[in-house]
Amino acid sequence: MKRLEIVVLNWNGLEDTRALLKSLRACRAPEGWSSAVLVVDNGSSDGSVTALEREFPEVSVLALPENRRFAGGNNAGLKDALDRGADAVMLLNNDTEADPALCERLLLALEQDPDAGAAAPLIYFAPPSQLIWYAGGRCVPEFGFTAHRGLRTRDDGHYREVERTGYLTGCCLLATRSAWERVGLLDERYFIYGEDADWCLRARAAGFELLFVPTARLWHKVSSTTGAASYFKIYQRSRANLELFSRHARGLGRLTWGPAYAVQQAALAAWLLASGHGRAALAVPRALWDAARGRPASEAART
Repeated sequence: MKRLEIVVLNWNGLEDTRALLKSLRACRAPEGWSSAVLVVDNGSSDGSVTALEREFPEVSVLALPENRRFAGGNNAGLKDALDRGADAVMLLNNDTEADPALCERLLLALEQDPDAGAAAPLIYFAPPSQLIWYAGGRCVPEFGFTAHRGLRTRDDGHYREVERTGYLTGCCLLATRSAWERVGLLDERYFIYGEDADWCLRARAAGFELLFVPTARLWHKVSSTTGAASYFKIYQRSRANLELFSRHARGLGRLTWGPAYAVQQAALAAWLLASGHGRAALAVPRALWDAARGRPASEAART
């Protein structure tokens, strides 16, 4: 019997995590697989650990003493799962709800493609929506570009076949043991954001294909932690992408990614201003300025 471990990161998100765990109870694994859930608590102060241990006795809870953010918290769960012999590990945001076939379809897709190392599902905005948040992704460091395909479009049946894709979102990323071991864990040098795209680029460089599996479905309460157009989110994503593209651009891309990214960031700031998000728009030039003068993203998070 092969074993899937589902790592769920929680930080003061008891209600979201509670809803996700209830949906995971209905999730099935393919024949020959078993599944288990590990909640990694990132130093919550809302009573999450006690409540989850009481309400979900079938779930393991790893309580960390402090908030290690996305990469650090998930890495703690990954290490624990791999140490316990997991054959595959899925990272799953706590602010999601799963379709019963989620795990089954992702695992079957990986088993049917020997070159694939990781997979992600079709992800909608929060239920009962059929509005797409993720239908595969693109990540092109040479042009300073990363994006979700299908974002904010309605599901009209266009995405129904398993496809190889360029980027899997860390909202739900299932990878085989061999992929985790060869590619490594998430890079904790990213303060927040960018860790998933970085891992995907490293996986592709290591020879693994990445799969988008639209028959596996998930609903995501997008930005329930940071806010859809918050100063913090825009600032940190801009900083993370600067780090991402500077590390992974190759050849002529070392010359092209910077100007391309600057144009995109200017367009983002203009769009935010036009949409009435003035403070969020200011996060763009501040992020670029802080990066140019070497100010750590962690310091900006405290101001």
